[in-house]
Amino acid sequence: MSAADHAKNAAEKLGGKIKEGAGKVTDNEKLENEGRMDQAKADLKEAGENLKDDVKKVGEHVKDAMHD
Repeated sequence: MSAADHAKNAAEKLGGKIKEGAGKVTDNEKLENEGRMDQAKADLKEAGENLKDDVKKVGEHVKDAMHD
């Protein structure tokens, strides 16, 4: 995963935490839930990026093993 993708996901998660906190402070349940959803989306994106990286690494190991 690129550093830019990681930073983007972290920023999205932070934004979700801020939104959730603002919802709690203002007693706005909709805003609070939106914040939780933003965090969940960021977590899913991060997991997807990590999975792509892992699959790429496995592919490289298989490729290397085939050439040995």
